Amino acid sequence: MMELFRNPNYDFLGKAKYFIGFSVIVLVAGGISMVVRGFNLGVDFAGGTKMTVRFVSPPDENRIREALRKGGYTPDKVVIQRTGKQLSQSDRNEVFINTPQTEADVDGDKRKITEALQKYYGAPADPDKLDINLVGASSLATRLTELDVLDLKKTLPPGEAEREYRRFADHVIQTRDAAGGTLADLKAIPLTGFDPKMAEALERAATVGAFNVVSAEIVGPQVGKDLRNRAIIVTIVACIGMLLFIAFRFEWVYGVAAVIAVVHDVLVTLGLFSLFQWEISLTFIAAMLTLVGYSMNDTIVIFDRIREQLAERRRDDLAVVTNDAINQTLSRTVITSGLTLLSVLALVLFGGEVLKSFSLALLVGILFGTYSSIAIASPILLWWKRYLAQRQPAAVPAEAPARTGGEKRVGGEKRSGRTAKSAPTR
Repeated sequence: MMELFRNPNYDFLGKAKYFIGFSVIVLVAGGISMVVRGFNLGVDFAGGTKMTVRFVSPPDENRIREALRKGGYTPDKVVIQRTGKQLSQSDRNEVFINTPQTEADVDGDKRKITEALQKYYGAPADPDKLDINLVGASSLATRLTELDVLDLKKTLPPGEAEREYRRFADHVIQTRDAAGGTLADLKAIPLTGFDPKMAEALERAATVGAFNVVSAEIVGPQVGKDLRNRAIIVTIVACIGMLLFIAFRFEWVYGVAAVIAVVHDVLVTLGLFSLFQWEISLTFIAAMLTLVGYSMNDTIVIFDRIREQLAERRRDDLAVVTNDAINQTLSRTVITSGLTLLSVLALVLFGGEVLKSFSLALLVGILFGTYSSIAIASPILLWWKRYLAQRQPAAVPAEAPARTGGEKRVGGEKRSGRTAKSAPTR
């Protein structure tokens, strides 16, 4: 196996007090921040507006974010994610937009986002014309009737012009929906069964916009609260499950030490997210569960080596055995964590806003997960073992008086008078 360290002999446990002191400082600072400043909760937890927008051409996420910024939204609070691109399917040019709720109802937020995209994304649309990718058949029919390019009001009986324009408007919207919700060109609409001059009427009444709003909904704070509670329950259940497994596989004291280290990692990560006000979204929960398993895996590797060493070196001091076990697994720990850290670092640098919460949580979790396996879990195990060892001698004096008079100690071993008697002479 590849080794980064040749026969390392670092006294990790000798520096345990400094490690614990550092952790206490970080935990206290994070705890104060969590109480005073709280968390920067994303739309998934704080509530907000979710919209699915389909674009005529492949969307540019940076331009969308800039358009929303000019429309009054804070870029850090906006989540933009490409959707609709699946295996064996063509790209539908859909974007999922998640923003904080700024208006009283979903229609208000939908209108605000739509206006921002219309005004700042792509070429500005003609304000005197309807956007064919955004309007419904009723609005289009009303506009065609008002313009009356074909002079149908003069040539047809009362009410017939309105019905004819409505029939054509329904045809246009059906064609748009059949094309996936967006049209790139008005000339793509077939005119079979209609007066050819309807094309001219349509061009005067409408224009082709850059996008179509597929759906819009509001996620209330109560939904975010339910998501948060479920995330907490899942994390607690995961820790309890790992505690039971380690207690069964090793000893319960190993399980307690490992779970304390995991709780340490979770609290440190939460504290740093509160201190730096990094956004917490659903991807953060996925990262937290990942780092719980990752931290536990590192701790188990060290504990397994401690158990192996204890079986071979029963007379050696537990602190020496534990320190040797940490040094023996040091190369493996650094190589595994280092390679994973490089991948996560790439996500932090190049993953964009969508993966920011996930990648930052993993980055902090891997660093402190590796640290806690060495500096938190092992000292806790050592201290508890010593505590149990100190309690053992207290029980020995209570059994000493139970020795019978016929028992003697020979060479440090207890023998009964019956076995010490010689065979009777004949």
